[in-house]
Amino acid sequence: MILRSALAAVLLAAPAADARDVLIQGRGKLALWSDGKIAWEMPWGAIHDIHRGDDGKIYVQKDMHEVCAIDPEKKEVVWSYDSTKSNGNEGKRLEVHAFQPLKDGNMMIAESGVGRIIEVDHDGKLLKEVPLKRDHPEPHRDTRLARKLDNGHYLVCQEGDGTVREYDADGKVFWEYAVPMFGKQAKDGHGPEAFGNCTFSSLRLKNGNTLLTTGNGHSVLEVTPEKEIVWKIEQNDLPGITLAWVTTLQILPNGNYIIGNCHAGPGQPNLIELEPKTKKVVWQLDGFEQFGNDVSNTLVVKP
Repeated sequence: MILRSALAAVLLAAPAADARDVLIQGRGKLALWSDGKIAWEMPWGAIHDIHRGDDGKIYVQKDMHEVCAIDPEKKEVVWSYDSTKSNGNEGKRLEVHAFQPLKDGNMMIAESGVGRIIEVDHDGKLLKEVPLKRDHPEPHRDTRLARKLDNGHYLVCQEGDGTVREYDADGKVFWEYAVPMFGKQAKDGHGPEAFGNCTFSSLRLKNGNTLLTTGNGHSVLEVTPEKEIVWKIEQNDLPGITLAWVTTLQILPNGNYIIGNCHAGPGQPNLIELEPKTKKVVWQLDGFEQFGNDVSNTLVVKP
């Protein structure tokens, strides 16, 4: 189908070198931020994950339990899967904080509360189920972002356990990394004053290392398979920027990192683009006025 809407045109157009178009949610709306303003929007509640399909459809959660595909031209949901009503979950308390459209057309979903990763087809048929290890099971905190790797394993950020775990295809823990507290005491809160190890996002790098965010640990770490920290940025390492609840990670085609900075307050960026070798900030988005202080997930769609 040829998409004709303003959003679809931006999503599918060839990117300009200096452009940063971002899908973002906040203050009750899902929006496209382009050239310093909102180019498209529709009403939508809080999310923790977001994807864009090759066909231009936007995939997000609804009410933290239903995965939806949105047609941006029509501004309507054209497909959904509700975990609370499907594949044995009726009556169970659960939340969905992570999902991933797979290359084969199926959908991976991490179900917190029931403690599993599933893969379903377009009709919602259960194709695969992988159990999750949980030291501190809790429907709101079992997982944050999770991704299926090229080797068929699953890389899962488990907020309640303060641990990133890699599971093999059968659910066996293949590798895990407990996010360190660096000798500090845990401190409640969501902003810069808090502290903890509530990991939110992780990516497997081409060199085999793992890049991860520490949530309320205010940092981004790169760790080796042997669990050695070889690169990091901490709360006050970037001039003029205070890291608060560090959420999402995205690696752009130019190799730069996009880092989500949630609950940082007015005057602080929601998104930071960082050149990893120099740790130089080359772009940032301050959307506090338009999107508020709890922007937990975004997606740069035109890097």
